[in-house]
Amino acid sequence: MKHTETDAPADGFDWHAESSDVELTRGEQFWEFYEHRIYQPALIAWSDLRTRIGLVVIAFYLLLALIGELGLWRAPSTSQAPRLLGMFENMAYPLGTTSAGVDLTAAIIHSTSDILLMVLAGGVWATGVALLVGVFAGYKGGMIDNILMSVSDFFMAIPGLPLVIILAITFSPENPIFVGVILTINYWAGLGRSLRSQVLTIREDSYVEASRTMGVSTWQIMVKDIIPNLMPYVTVNFVFAARYTIFASVGLYFLGVLPYSTQTWGVTLARAQANGALFVPDAAHWLIAPMIAIVGLALGLILLGQGMDKVFNPRVRTRLAGESETTEEGEDDSITGGTL
Repeated sequence: MKHTETDAPADGFDWHAESSDVELTRGEQFWEFYEHRIYQPALIAWSDLRTRIGLVVIAFYLLLALIGELGLWRAPSTSQAPRLLGMFENMAYPLGTTSAGVDLTAAIIHSTSDILLMVLAGGVWATGVALLVGVFAGYKGGMIDNILMSVSDFFMAIPGLPLVIILAITFSPENPIFVGVILTINYWAGLGRSLRSQVLTIREDSYVEASRTMGVSTWQIMVKDIIPNLMPYVTVNFVFAARYTIFASVGLYFLGVLPYSTQTWGVTLARAQANGALFVPDAAHWLIAPMIAIVGLALGLILLGQGMDKVFNPRVRTRLAGESETTEEGEDDSITGGTL
């Protein structure tokens, strides 16, 4: 907003004008934050078909988790259904039943909330620690870099599966958040080293040097100048970590390494295999139902991660913003041309 010359007070400073400027500036800042941080990223993400499909899939699993938590579907332990019903033979049991008459739909629904918590905890732990270690080591350099990279190398040298099995046997975790962290306990190490390599290049860019020259704090530089440029890579690796958590949890529950007190997808697979579902055609749905649930969640996460690349990739956002401005200018010119 441009200001015209007005009658100023004797002290030469218009306090009323200054206070109105502050209020106007705050309003503009709030609107700009909404426009650039919420509205435009949402439009960009929604424009990608993969994002829409991924969101629908994830929303479906969230709905299943909500149904299970609210008790809107019968519990697996209380179902007394006909044995070995196939898929869609009886719509009261859409996914069929087991040889003990357990409703497979109930088993899938009541397992979903735990697997989602594991996926979230594992993905946040792996990418969060990797981002903190990689950015701090790459930007600070020197002794800090050497120490953090030595710690990363130590965790990378430990075989992941044996470490997870030892921790699972030692702690016997049943909390899904704790399980997710244990499953990705050393997953962050390789990602942290990769992020550190990228930060070594970014910290030499002119805008980072300008911030450093102006006395901007280290944390502000890392948060505002460095981390946004790493977000495409971080997003993809969050999806990889989440997918790894799904498969690792199912595998360890299948092997009986992780303790359980309720149904999980891995436990359902283990019981199906133990009852010969691999060799009995009438029991094939016992294996297929949890496998569809596992593959569906992994696919939804992958599609969502691929679609969100448009939001975090600066080059894509700049190109899309340029196309949007060109379109708006064209529309304005056509309107002006029609009215003159």
